[in-house]
Amino acid sequence: MKYSSWMTVVLSCLLVTACTAPETSAPTDDETAQPANALPAVSDAELADNPFRDDWQTPYGVPPFAQIDDDDYLPAISKAITELRSEIAAIIDDTAAPTFENTILALELAGASLNKVAYTFNNVTNTDSNDVLRELETQIFPMLTREFDAIVLNEALYGRVKAVFDARDELDLDEQQARLLELTHRRFVRAGAVFAPEVKERVAQINTEISGLNTQFAQNLLFATKGFTLELTTQEEVAGLSEDFKAAIYDAEKKAWVVGLNRSAYESFMVQSTNRELRERLFNGYRLRASTGEQDNGPIAVKIAQLRAELAALKGYNSHAYFILEYNMAKTPQGAEDFLLRVWRPALAQAKQERADMQAMMGDTKFEAWDWWHQAEKLRLQRYALDESATKPYFKLENVQAGAYAMAGKLFGLSFEQVDVEGWNPLVVSFDVKNEAGEHLGLFMTDMFARDSKRGGAWMSSYRGTSNINGDAIRPLITNNMNLPQPPEGEPALMRYSDVETLFHEFGHGLHGLMTQIDYPTFSGVDGPRDYTEFPAQILEHWVSQPEMLAMYARHYETGEVIPTQLVEKIRTAANHNQGFYTTEYVAASLLDLAWHSLSVEEAQQITDARAFEQEVLERYGLIDEIEPRYRSQYFSHIFAGGYSAGYYAYLWSEILDADGFAAFKQAEDIWDPELAGRLKRWVYEAGGLKPADELYRNFRGQDPSIEPLLEGRGFTSDTSPDA
Repeated sequence: MKYSSWMTVVLSCLLVTACTAPETSAPTDDETAQPANALPAVSDAELADNPFRDDWQTPYGVPPFAQIDDDDYLPAISKAITELRSEIAAIIDDTAAPTFENTILALELAGASLNKVAYTFNNVTNTDSNDVLRELETQIFPMLTREFDAIVLNEALYGRVKAVFDARDELDLDEQQARLLELTHRRFVRAGAVFAPEVKERVAQINTEISGLNTQFAQNLLFATKGFTLELTTQEEVAGLSEDFKAAIYDAEKKAWVVGLNRSAYESFMVQSTNRELRERLFNGYRLRASTGEQDNGPIAVKIAQLRAELAALKGYNSHAYFILEYNMAKTPQGAEDFLLRVWRPALAQAKQERADMQAMMGDTKFEAWDWWHQAEKLRLQRYALDESATKPYFKLENVQAGAYAMAGKLFGLSFEQVDVEGWNPLVVSFDVKNEAGEHLGLFMTDMFARDSKRGGAWMSSYRGTSNINGDAIRPLITNNMNLPQPPEGEPALMRYSDVETLFHEFGHGLHGLMTQIDYPTFSGVDGPRDYTEFPAQILEHWVSQPEMLAMYARHYETGEVIPTQLVEKIRTAANHNQGFYTTEYVAASLLDLAWHSLSVEEAQQITDARAFEQEVLERYGLIDEIEPRYRSQYFSHIFAGGYSAGYYAYLWSEILDADGFAAFKQAEDIWDPELAGRLKRWVYEAGGLKPADELYRNFRGQDPSIEPLLEGRGFTSDTSPDA
């Protein structure tokens, strides 16, 4: 639905938002109880020059970023909500009997003006935030949450949706119409439309309170993340750091090398630095962020978990995890945990062996958690003679991107042409994407470099979704975002191998959004359960290291020489180096997520200290002291400020699919096999949420996935990973 499209924007932005701001407080009882129709007053004068009220005459219909001021958002949101209410009222007040067209399709079309401003606000606050925008987040997101609840909890509107749903077998609906009806009805039911009025009221209160807490969590996190830096001024302090990394982190104004908690810079320092004391300081800065003082996210995590447990109980579920996983591939919390434990056991055993190997290298000096990255790199160099500095010259950003586009051309017949389009930031580079027939598929906009106004990590998003209702073809505006250190002017951006994999991963999400051939926004593009939607991204990571692929993009930035065969072989041989650590830290975070969201109301109410709960969970599973979970609770934005609650395991579950799916190409002895690529294109990238995820996968693969390729790909054997 278009009305559900903007709500999806709100939910997705909470996943990717991490905004710094002065401390904001959670909504009070009075604030959460305010009526759904309480909107800021907006005068005609305020809207007279508001760019969101115009038809955008811009290339590809991108927002006119230069014309948008921060104070344009709130009036535009308020006016758009007013228009949405009129559209919803017209559906409810229609005297004609409910039909697919006057109810389901009308809902799908509602909220067009709200889409325009909500998509833009979501994306800009993720990439170029400031104090004004961060304050607006605390107002706008709860407003949108209340509005969504007012729609899906409306008894009269649900009555019309249910009437159409109950008559579905008598309607002459095509496949996409039937799927839209199914998903629309499901959305209302899962939101609580069938409940008594007093239950609906409490559901709406909880949703609004969680929305405010999500925003506060995200803002605290970025405030804490940006607030910690190491300023290095001596050669002793930068000992071991590569010249290109030092150049990337040098601050001319401060006359110092500045290292913050951006993950790419953090890992580079932890790998390269020979200054053990500084590694410890950076390590503690990373793991203790947002855990003390005004930015302490621990109490917020506890409160969110308690509210989610209550909300699940109100809806008739044993826990939030049961509610979330109902339509996921894992089905139940037990199904997700059993899967994770099957990987956890061999991963933890391997991590312990890795620890022992590195302790032996260090002799009498006790191995500590902040030694892991540095010693693991030394061990990799010793075992495989593979140094990160030897590979980076072959991974120039522009060459890697060109390789990804060439891969999409060989697999799916796509072409990417760079175009001059004004972006939200001068660093944005855009591409017109066409299919094999030369038809426009969408605009692909890339924002690759870190800056203080930008949230951390890497992600795909969109400024406009896809729609083809009544022949009105609207193609998407898709973005890929990373946080690479920006090199000095005139110098190339050279990437770590792990960053290359991340670029291909996000490009996979981008293709999922660009290639969709679904008519209805509700299930077009990146759609499906969490443990499936990572599959279209992760499968593309397999092409990164294939010799045929490397020859297309891995060229020395100075000489143009293709990466030597012996270096490729070293990369492949060392692929599973330190895999025990990487898998253990990831699964630990996934198990922690499930623990937070498998709580009953009574269990959640007993928790008073987030760190104490976290420690109890991780000790129960046997996590060793030298490994931190990839995300500790106070900075676990995926689950406390985003859309992955009870679903962080999804990345690994999707790896079952991507490992098994790529195995088909290997079995065909052709990574470009046209038949397989055609099925992948039709049933994955073009299909959106047309069918349940397991059906889509079987249509591509011809069979259910096997876990064996995943275990083998990580260097684990099935005999060391007994069934849970």
